[in-house]
Amino acid sequence: MSQQIFPNDSRIKWLGAISLDSNDEYVMPWRIPHAEIDLYNIELMGRAAMPAGVRLTFQTDAENLVFRCDSLEERSLADLFVDGEYFRSEVTENVGKFRFSQLPPHNKEIELWLPQYGEFRLKGIEIPDGASLHTSEMPKLPKWVTYGSSITQCRDAASPSLTWPSIVSRNRGSDLTCLGYAGQCHLDPLIARVIRDIDADLVSLCLGINVYTNPSMNERTFGPNIVAFVKIIREKHPLTPIVIFSPIHSPGREDTANVVGFTLEGMRGEIRRSVDILISTGDKNLYYFDGLDILGVDNGHLLHDGLHPNTEGYGVMANNITKMLDSI
Repeated sequence: MSQQIFPNDSRIKWLGAISLDSNDEYVMPWRIPHAEIDLYNIELMGRAAMPAGVRLTFQTDAENLVFRCDSLEERSLADLFVDGEYFRSEVTENVGKFRFSQLPPHNKEIELWLPQYGEFRLKGIEIPDGASLHTSEMPKLPKWVTYGSSITQCRDAASPSLTWPSIVSRNRGSDLTCLGYAGQCHLDPLIARVIRDIDADLVSLCLGINVYTNPSMNERTFGPNIVAFVKIIREKHPLTPIVIFSPIHSPGREDTANVVGFTLEGMRGEIRRSVDILISTGDKNLYYFDGLDILGVDNGHLLHDGLHPNTEGYGVMANNITKMLDSI
């Protein structure tokens, strides 16, 4: 026999979510405010429904855990960490539950990294009769919010704890909120408001590649939108460090103009100019790093489709970004 833990049990803590759609049947984490989803572009809404970087935590002495969820055809793995150490990954596609067995028998911190791709509704947790479950007592960590594209959502990483934001967050001891939205990093003002309105000790913005591939801005509008995005965040984070990354290497796009005349090379220059303008007008806690120093020409073989890194590539990005953030 087993104990049934409701998905909205107050002992379960959710990290990295902007909001929760919560009821007695399921809890679904969102990376935008669920109460305002109709205000958002429908494609952005679809990406924000995927729990990239979201974790659920609790303490238990259970030696077996079963997580019940909705069944979905396309979804990434889930990764379990026990007392801060990776334990195992489990498949979440086409299943209504997944299990972790042979856990250490002592009372331990559980952290489940949810799939970075595919929606996820938690329908409950099963623990053995006689086992206990308590609220996590993990220490509070500095809050880091990172915004970007599919290269920040990292669908192609082997599992959710192997995305570059998750690796960097563990390297630096940060509480991650990942706002990577595949195909949807277009400097939406509503996303700037989301970042403005949440706690953050550090903000990073990975800008440019979606604006190049799905040209939503041109040379006239791109720079001003960067400036406005940062200014909105600054309304409630006047002194928080903000780091801006330009696009990583992308073969065939570096010096090839898109339909509005932008090359990636030119886009990096425009991002750098926007940062320089903001700094020159008084923003003293803003930093720029060139994407070619994150993943450059020499690492082109790590782009499995010429655009998106593979798992090894995300590891390279994580190592370089860790050094960059440590330097500020």
